Amino acid sequence: MPPHSSISAVCLAACLSLCCQAASAAPDFKKDIEPILSQYCYDCHADGVAKGDFAMDDYKTLEEHLADMPLWLRVWDNSRSQLMPPSNKKQPSDEQRRLLAEWIEQKVFKLDRDNPDPGRVTIRRMNRQEYENTVKDLLGVDFDAEDALPPDDTGYGFDTIGDVLSISPMLMEKYLAAARSIVSQAVRPQQATIPVYSIAGEKFKSAAPSKKTGKYLPFNQGAEVISKYVIDHPGEYKVTVEYKIGGSAEASDHTATLTTLVNGKEAGDESVGWDNRKSITFSTKAPLTDGENLLSFRIAEKSPPKEDDKPLNMSLLKVSLQGPLDGRHKVYPRDYYRVFFKGGPPADAKERETYAREILRRISDRAFRRPVDEPTLDRLVNLAQLAAKEPKATFESGIAHATTAILASPRFLFRAEVQPEPDNPGKVVPLDEFALASRLSYFLWSSMPDAELFELAKKGELRTNLDDEIDRMLADPKSQRFIENFVGQWLLTRDVEGINVDPRRVLGIKDLSEAFKVFGARQRRAMRLETESLFAYILKENRSALELFTADYTFMNEHLAKFYGIAGVKGDSMQKVSLPKDSHRGGIFTHGSLLVVTSNPTRTSPVKRGLFVLDNLLGTPAPPAPPNVPTLEEAKKAHKNATMREMMEIHREKPLCASCHARMDPIGLALENFNAVGMYRAEENGKPIDTAGTLITGETFSSVEELSRIMTTSRRKDFYRCLVSKMLTYALGRGTEYYDAPTIDRIVADLEKDGGKLRTVVRGIIHSAPFQKRRGDGSLR
Repeated sequence: MPPHSSISAVCLAACLSLCCQAASAAPDFKKDIEPILSQYCYDCHADGVAKGDFAMDDYKTLEEHLADMPLWLRVWDNSRSQLMPPSNKKQPSDEQRRLLAEWIEQKVFKLDRDNPDPGRVTIRRMNRQEYENTVKDLLGVDFDAEDALPPDDTGYGFDTIGDVLSISPMLMEKYLAAARSIVSQAVRPQQATIPVYSIAGEKFKSAAPSKKTGKYLPFNQGAEVISKYVIDHPGEYKVTVEYKIGGSAEASDHTATLTTLVNGKEAGDESVGWDNRKSITFSTKAPLTDGENLLSFRIAEKSPPKEDDKPLNMSLLKVSLQGPLDGRHKVYPRDYYRVFFKGGPPADAKERETYAREILRRISDRAFRRPVDEPTLDRLVNLAQLAAKEPKATFESGIAHATTAILASPRFLFRAEVQPEPDNPGKVVPLDEFALASRLSYFLWSSMPDAELFELAKKGELRTNLDDEIDRMLADPKSQRFIENFVGQWLLTRDVEGINVDPRRVLGIKDLSEAFKVFGARQRRAMRLETESLFAYILKENRSALELFTADYTFMNEHLAKFYGIAGVKGDSMQKVSLPKDSHRGGIFTHGSLLVVTSNPTRTSPVKRGLFVLDNLLGTPAPPAPPNVPTLEEAKKAHKNATMREMMEIHREKPLCASCHARMDPIGLALENFNAVGMYRAEENGKPIDTAGTLITGETFSSVEELSRIMTTSRRKDFYRCLVSKMLTYALGRGTEYYDAPTIDRIVADLEKDGGKLRTVVRGIIHSAPFQKRRGDGSLR
């Protein structure tokens, strides 16, 4: 192989020809790029030297060289993240790195930054969580998908990836069984009954200036409390009063009379006195008129308490109105209207068919996440009518049969995105607004679009109202699903409650029950919620994503605060807590969730912790370990009292291991002050723990706090790129590729401008070409 300095004239000519075709602003290979490669790369990767089994001059022609996409991907990745050249070698300037990246993107990747390739997404089946949520939002049924369906495969760290969400005949059978089970709960015949309306006791209030309410009515303070209620169907009603007595735990002779009045007329009296039941009821009847009615209760003392008795009081809990009692107006149970939105079926056969069509259109529109076509609707109506004609069948059972078909349909199970030329990889089109609504809702809610999203898509107005919808959706309680599903997989908080950790050996407590009191289910749950709550707070308050590392506050309950050694936190609910300066906590590096899921069952694992940070926070994953690498336990046998740092130094003495461990170990060892269950410690085996280290990129630190600062300063852009890439992967359902660089870089630039606000990532992804557009299947190359 000839040396790089004597590249053939043919190769150089071809290179110059290619470069001259570019715009005048594009870097020139001979003038701008080759000197950079020669100065910083070729000493280790050319002229017969191929460190890391990587050579840059093993090509006959430049065309062949440019066609080696994996090679240039490695150059591009390592240069952008400053992993190469090694930190102990002379470094190129920022301008030189920019020129190299720009040349690779234009000449090798052939990227168009103004019109980036949106890529393609394999048609996606709903994962278990999405299926469960969609069924809940569509039919109001709480279905346990985790129990009924097998676990989903994952790709790129997430269970939203289209390529792995396939379907087998066995899984299809399970979906059919699930559909039958769901429909049996959601669609069933029910009887219409006389309706009951309720008024909370606290809604009854005295006339001003009195501030008495139905919640507290002393026997010895005569009072009247009133509430208004509008009636649409006048007639005789049953008035049921639920109340309780308070004031004394012991029996008392104190009594009072409670008078019920309807529109100023007495409807009945009730003698009330000491009673220790949690609630007591009595009923009377009264006529209610069309429109507004006044309901009131008047209390008057009947017998005063004896000298040693405590005075009593009563509290109105609830007042129920049932009527009209003649039955001329009846209603179905509330869940019946979720499907049968107009109530029971009409008697006329033609009207029943029309009603069935309305019901099935309403269900299928929402289930298919776009308006159902008429031929499909015709088939569904025919299914319902045929099923309703079976012996002992009902109108409802016919609808149930058709609804089962909807839930078993590929249009429901898969998130199809209609496009004009699905097999043309060169055809890029914007998603139609129904597909955009689905992408948006499954991204932020892990479920189907709601009525507002669907209506905006139907009118073609979703894109013009996108920012308002993003804010609305993030404010909705359903956005908690995004927190749990994205953070749960990105930061592995899903694993903390189930991962195998032996608290007896980690904590040195022989008794299992005592060990579980220190670190058990309550602490694990609180650790998960701590990390999720921090992310949720930063997102909802639109704060900087860098606070994930620098926050001087966290979220904890009494159990977690006690475990962390922080005083003054009471109760089981998670609450925002300002951290004392000596707490050794602050940022996700000190969160129990991260520390536990990156440990082994009986000890910490600097390798796992380092790999986690490289892969999930810096986006620079280390290569897999070579085969037959000796375990750390083998080193421990020969050095019984060695610290973790000492064992790691012994472990990486082999040259084959040294290069990768140089990337992982410093990060993992920076977290060694926290044991395998996340508890702080200053010593190990009687020796002070040394957390100092140097990143592969050259930054030095002495503690986890300094490592956190590095993440927000010199390695800030790496973190931004990683965060955007992870969230984009989750949202799109595919891994990010080199052609996503313009999108990721644009969002990172926006983060740099606005101080890293987390909502900028969400907005940037939703507005991006990969989220808003798609191209046909097939390869462009």
